[in-house]
Amino acid sequence: MTARTRELDTDVRVAMQSLSAAAKKGLADPIVAELASIRASQINECAFCLDMHVDIAVGKHGESPKRIALLNAWREAGDDTFNDRERAALALTEAITLLPQDGVPDEAYEAAAKHFTEPELAHLIAVITVINTWNRLMVSRRIEPGGPAW
Repeated sequence: MTARTRELDTDVRVAMQSLSAAAKKGLADPIVAELASIRASQINECAFCLDMHVDIAVGKHGESPKRIALLNAWREAGDDTFNDRERAALALTEAITLLPQDGVPDEAYEAAAKHFTEPELAHLIAVITVINTWNRLMVSRRIEPGGPAW
């Protein structure tokens, strides 16, 4: 893998950080935002974001390392591993992250709408959209885990 530009324009970086914070602010449970960020980053193979969001989930929010390890197989992990609200958020995360394949199926949106208020759902969609943008910025620039992002 060849090195790519490490510089990210300050205005872009600050705007992205502000957007990330604003999106997360509207979710009552911060672990939902981290689970969505980790799952999208798994799909997008963004090692930098995986490293960062696993650290936040486990270190800051006390998330179980076992649940993080099972996140890639959340459907098969059993209903007692991830609750219905988290499962709905993960299904929506996958649908939005894989948007070009199938769009966002009505079932995924409606399942999330049952577990999140309208403002929370809007913020969850924003969290998913923002992490996908971060993933694309980090992967395309070849930013490694723990490395400087800008």
